Amino acid sequence: MPFTEITKILNELDAKLVVLLCHHNADPDAICSAYAFKSLLKQLIPNLKVEIGAAQGISRLSKHLLKHLPIEMKTQPNVENADAIVLLDTNTIQQLNRLSEKVKTSKAPIIVIDHHAPHPETEQIARLSITNEEASSTCEIVYNFYKQMNVKPGEKEAKALFLGIAFDTRHFIIAKSSTLKTVAELTDAGINAQETLSLLSLPMDFSERVARLKASRRAKITKINEWIIAFSHVSAYQASAARAILDLGAHVAVVAGQKNENIEISLRSTHEFYKKTGIHLGKDIAKPLGEYLHGMGGGHPTAAGVNGVGYTETGLKRCLRLLKEKLVNP
Repeated sequence: MPFTEITKILNELDAKLVVLLCHHNADPDAICSAYAFKSLLKQLIPNLKVEIGAAQGISRLSKHLLKHLPIEMKTQPNVENADAIVLLDTNTIQQLNRLSEKVKTSKAPIIVIDHHAPHPETEQIARLSITNEEASSTCEIVYNFYKQMNVKPGEKEAKALFLGIAFDTRHFIIAKSSTLKTVAELTDAGINAQETLSLLSLPMDFSERVARLKASRRAKITKINEWIIAFSHVSAYQASAARAILDLGAHVAVVAGQKNENIEISLRSTHEFYKKTGIHLGKDIAKPLGEYLHGMGGGHPTAAGVNGVGYTETGLKRCLRLLKEKLVNP
């Protein structure tokens, strides 16, 4: 879908303030796509005021990148007075945490720009939804906006886009040929690839190491057909713990975390598992699991997340049931 659909909405509204929102604990793809998108809007509509906010802050790695990029993140974005709200790298309202109610009650139109599997509830409330699961990252979608408008990103914008793409493709390990072409074009804008990539190498802190070790120790292993599936729980760093369990040898890792009555679940699988089974973690597992837990779930084929209400044991049992249904009765 062309970028002009976005500017058409903003011009019809005679928008003065646009608020860009990223998911909670926003990762580099989220904050970098928001920064580049803001820069493009400002070039095309100079008098437009644009704010970037993230629900409950940004990730540790994202905070590190702020030292190298002029990204201004608002802890209290002015959602109430926004003429339009744009969700970047965020496919469910629930990922906005404390900001979700403000967004739901706002009269401002909602625009979604994302590379995750679209969520039906989000699509219902969105005035415009630009999603592309084939894109490596939201940064790649935003870069295509630049190309559509024949605008060349500046060095800082190119650096941000490069970092977001590199992060979401695991340093280009899972990048497609179209993504590598995009990366080549960004390096032509003056990016030192080796130097810029080093910004994503952040030493793992003590608490994350402990979380990974605890999750690995607590893991319960289930074998379905030829697939090894591991379930575990830890109070923080669920996504990191799930990746660690995959590295240990599991084909699928599901790690839950409990905070009061709320539950968060991170799901990861190998590409071999997705290729041979066709099970899309975001659509086939996280989405129905989120609904079961009275929350929301979604994500990519091999990486997904769920937020809801309940207990870790309940969530993990339901997840196992969903996986069994798909694997035993495909």
